Amino acid sequence: MHSHKELESLVSVDMDAGEVFSGKRSGTTVKGYAKATSYTPAIHPEFIYHDAMRDIVVWFMSPPEPLYVFGPTGSGKTSLIRQLAAKLHYPVFEVTGHSRLEFPELLGHLSLDNGSMRYEYGPLALAMKYGGLVLINELDLLDPATAAGLNSVLDGSPLCISDNGGEMIIPHPMFRFVATANTNGGADETGLYQGTLRQNIAFMDRFWLCELGYPPADAELSLLQKVAPRLPETIRSAMVDFAGEVRKLFMGNGENSEHSIELTFSTRALIRWAELTVKFQPLARQGIQPVSYALYKFISFLGIMSRTYSVFLSVEKSLSLGWSKSPRPPLTRGPSNSLILLAR
Repeated sequence: MHSHKELESLVSVDMDAGEVFSGKRSGTTVKGYAKATSYTPAIHPEFIYHDAMRDIVVWFMSPPEPLYVFGPTGSGKTSLIRQLAAKLHYPVFEVTGHSRLEFPELLGHLSLDNGSMRYEYGPLALAMKYGGLVLINELDLLDPATAAGLNSVLDGSPLCISDNGGEMIIPHPMFRFVATANTNGGADETGLYQGTLRQNIAFMDRFWLCELGYPPADAELSLLQKVAPRLPETIRSAMVDFAGEVRKLFMGNGENSEHSIELTFSTRALIRWAELTVKFQPLARQGIQPVSYALYKFISFLGIMSRTYSVFLSVEKSLSLGWSKSPRPPLTRGPSNSLILLAR
């Protein structure tokens, strides 16, 4: 059984918002906790903060209302919430949404403890009871009927747990509710995010909405310098340019709209590419360009249609990465007659 002693001992404090989030005092306060707990995310010094951070900081400084952060895959939605919460020493209770998630799973369950039954609080109940932040990722994968079960919680009403003798949990003043998703709750018209569902409009009306795109190029360059300092600056810059061009095609706003593709290049993928390139540096002695080979390894697990693959190549050529001078893994036909790059 889990002990909640450290949650029970949480002490809220007023913090200087400028000092917490930018290192410069501002005179404006934001509520946080005196110290972190085991439920508080770790702070990652290399994390790059988005411009949308300002909106979320304002949300933290405002009366508790639910927040809905949406944007393309791998844009840093969940990471941003974790890092801002960590700076405030907030305990975070995280859940990943899916179509079979039921409301009782968020509340808790009865467990056997030394021969007797004891109620174990779930993530939502813990956050409401002790003043934590509950973070539901991929909320647009939830069945709308299940999501609507959260309406009273989002309105600030007490939580009634019938399985625990009808216990009523009054929302703690520090309680925060955050959801992340790829869509804005209005369904996915592109067909790129399979499984997402259109959410009830009354449910969505309860949220602050915050859209989060990919970081600007200079921010990603700074990030790659931190995670892969051994790579030459020219290589890091080419990687960021490549990712940016692929994203334009993914979003349908590239120079040639007929070349739109169904794959993107997230910041998460960009980091993975850079890290793999460093690991494959010894291949240079065999005449294999590490940056190209690492990219092939990254996309080798994706079923890439021939048109999409040709677009990737055209982007590479326009950026002069020099793939044509480097041995390539062989291509073979995969499921649904798609082209798959074989990893060596």
